[in-house]
Amino acid sequence: MLKPRSIKLRRRSIYGNFIVITLVMLVGVFLALPLVYAVTTSLKPIEEIFVFPPVFWVRRPTTYGYTSLIYLLSNMGVPLMRYLFNSLFVSAIVTIGHIVISSMAAYPLAKYKMKLSWLFTMVIGALLFNTTVLGLPQYLLLSRLQVVNTYLVYILPILPMPIGLFLMKQFMERIPDSLIESAKIDGASEMQVLFRIIMPTVKPAWLTLTVFTFQTVWNQQPLSMVFNEEIKLINMVMLQVLQGGLARVSSSMAAGVLIMIPPLLIFILTQRFVLETMQASGIKE
Repeated sequence: MLKPRSIKLRRRSIYGNFIVITLVMLVGVFLALPLVYAVTTSLKPIEEIFVFPPVFWVRRPTTYGYTSLIYLLSNMGVPLMRYLFNSLFVSAIVTIGHIVISSMAAYPLAKYKMKLSWLFTMVIGALLFNTTVLGLPQYLLLSRLQVVNTYLVYILPILPMPIGLFLMKQFMERIPDSLIESAKIDGASEMQVLFRIIMPTVKPAWLTLTVFTFQTVWNQQPLSMVFNEEIKLINMVMLQVLQGGLARVSSSMAAGVLIMIPPLLIFILTQRFVLETMQASGIKE
């Protein structure tokens, strides 16, 4: 039988959990409001979009924005599937390449004692730079390499992003050295240690990095370096729709919702694996 003090503490814990859960739910609803508002706005007729004060919910839902967007895209010189292929192809190549390069660079910095600690300091400093600041230097470098107006314009600037190296190094430092030494005693090479032992262990890191990299690639807009319509990304085409003026307000809202879908799906599908691997990846000496 529980003592009165134990019952009091248990009730306090229940009340505390209720307060915490309520606060978390309120924060979640608040963060979801922009997404819900974007969806409802894409379903509004044009007369409801310009109502003041703005109305959050749609009163007379319509799919005119989506149908007009499909009509606009179907009348373009390049098929819509070509833009979609470009975005998916570039996103897949850059995401995989960035994870591999970041892992191979982070492994020696995390597990070997080298007199190159200043390199990691430079990486941390590079995190402070905005992509807008790097626009002109990237254009000069890519023009010198003669890759302007090619797929490499999308790929090369994102492969060396410092966030990947920083994240992978922080996770790899938690791996016990004894695990690596045991693998080397069994005859494993450095590449085998990296891809068969290190990478499965730091699965939360590269799954999280997958979300960040895919979102960065999907939303990039190197407008000043791509002129060939056949290699443009889907979001760049949607941006052209957004610049159509008041007559295309409904279509622009629908385009914004469609652009959000792929990164949102990647996040939803990856989040479950990130949480599971974070719970099961505790390794101790």
